[in-house]
Amino acid sequence: MINSKILFLIIVLLFAPLVIENSFAQISSGGFGDSPFERDFGDIKFLDAYFGTLNQKIEIEPGDSSIPFTVVLANVGTQDITGIRGQLSLPYGFSGSNGPGSVIFADSDSNSLAGDNFHLTFFVDIEQNAQIQQYPGTVKVDYSRLRESGVRTAFADFTFKVTGDSVINVKAIDPFLTSLKTNDVVIEISNDGTAPISSVDVVSANTQTEMASTTSSTTNVEKVVILESNWDIGNIGPKSSRQLTATVYVPENLKGETLRVPLSISYYNTHGDSHTIDKIVDFYIKGFIDLSVYGVNVINLSNTQMVVGEIINEGNEDALFGFVTLEPLGDSNIKTQTQFIDEIEIDAPVPFNIPLEFEGEPEYGEHEIKIIVRYKDNVREEIFLPYETIIFIEEPSNNEESEDNTMFIIIPIVIAVIIGIIVFRRHKKQEIENS
Repeated sequence: MINSKILFLIIVLLFAPLVIENSFAQISSGGFGDSPFERDFGDIKFLDAYFGTLNQKIEIEPGDSSIPFTVVLANVGTQDITGIRGQLSLPYGFSGSNGPGSVIFADSDSNSLAGDNFHLTFFVDIEQNAQIQQYPGTVKVDYSRLRESGVRTAFADFTFKVTGDSVINVKAIDPFLTSLKTNDVVIEISNDGTAPISSVDVVSANTQTEMASTTSSTTNVEKVVILESNWDIGNIGPKSSRQLTATVYVPENLKGETLRVPLSISYYNTHGDSHTIDKIVDFYIKGFIDLSVYGVNVINLSNTQMVVGEIINEGNEDALFGFVTLEPLGDSNIKTQTQFIDEIEIDAPVPFNIPLEFEGEPEYGEHEIKIIVRYKDNVREEIFLPYETIIFIEEPSNNEESEDNTMFIIIPIVIAVIIGIIVFRRHKKQEIENS
């Protein structure tokens, strides 16, 4: 009997390590189970997986490399855990930053207390041929409980998204403003990236104090008047744009300057996170050229009928390379002609006079005409100013014709008398010499 008891104790002692090892093996299969297909209650619960760091999700697109990929989990057990180590499994098109085929590992920086969240950050390369869509993934987490030997393993399946990247730019459709007047401004907000943005709101800072004190850009927007200050743009898809309109009054003293308008653009990205960026749109301020044509009439100058008139510039900028063109309208047979008048200075009337010529026989009476003033501003943009009016062309009077006929008669008579006097004097001189 004694030998049997001793033999039993020896057998128990020999098999005790195997029993203890099997017990720890059973512990290591806790958490979510031995594979992604088993979901037993455990210490770790999956919360979220996305590209970015713990405090900031980021937009990514195919071809990006060494992108942080964060998995957030919770310690839902009753004990603190330590030695946390993660391994990430992603589909084809994604690999570790160490190169294709490398295992994607991550270690947690600290322990996780019971009831707290913790995260694992991996670094991933995305192949160029990946699509902007949702993908499946799996994370394996190895950890240990404090005051307990052995390693536990948990698995979690999840989905993540390659979002694309939004790139926001602004530009003025017409980058020129005119001083001394109100300008209708159109600004384009474009999304040149591959990810959509939503709920886009644009705010114009009307004073320099509204700009951040750290900004390096200077602005003189406080010197102009912008009637609108906020625009609700809505959604902007990838590779598309939306426009906003504003009414801007520019005073005279800003002529020749660049106006810098700061814009604050708020939007939501594809993660649903709110973002705000600051942009500046630039305008060049031109001088104001305000031409008027007046005093158009027909005069007779040296027996030539001329269309005359004056041009006055009531703006604050000289008009350059001026031309005046006379064109017929309606049934008029006046010949089109152009006269160069050079600069049209401010507050100094510039006259023009164009001789009247006809296509065919002259037609007298009323003629509908158009005066076109062509000039360039200080940015060499060509501008046309049309002015339509009616002129009256008088037929030459009979008195003028009779005077002309009388002259044609008198002149030969005078010439004949002069010749007669000369001949008579020569004849008298010869008689005297002969006597």
